[in-house]
Amino acid sequence: MTAEAAPTGGLAVSAWGVPIVLLDSIAAVTPRQRGAVVVSGSHGGSSAARYAIAARPLLSVFNDAGVGMDEAGIAGLAMMQAEALAAVAVAHTSARIGEARSTFEDGVVSHANGSAAALGARPGLRLREWLQAAAATALNAASAESSPARR
Repeated sequence: MTAEAAPTGGLAVSAWGVPIVLLDSIAAVTPRQRGAVVVSGSHGGSSAARYAIAARPLLSVFNDAGVGMDEAGIAGLAMMQAEALAAVAVAHTSARIGEARSTFEDGVVSHANGSAAALGARPGLRLREWLQAAAATALNAASAESSPARR
């Protein structure tokens, strides 16, 4: 899996057979990213979650921003779970806040909602490695579907 930036703000890779899109700010997400994996540099608070909920990506990735008082830095994960949308936050100590590429390349999952856990997310996973494993799984599934034994 390479991390070459694509002209659309995405990557020349995929996880679960869908594109991975890097956005420094989740406010830049659009309906074109519906069903994609959106990796942002934004905090995972409620204001950020509203943008992701409107666009409905398969998975949204945020920074936990130190979690904060009343867990404000990750409050959006529960909001997204209420909409059956997967969301994780990476530790603020593992990736730069506001930089999606750092989130993707350096981030370590610190929090995951139930929908993300169903996709295999759990605290301590390196985000990039988890998404690479998802891409490999999707590729293997696609190969199995097209194999002569399946025909």
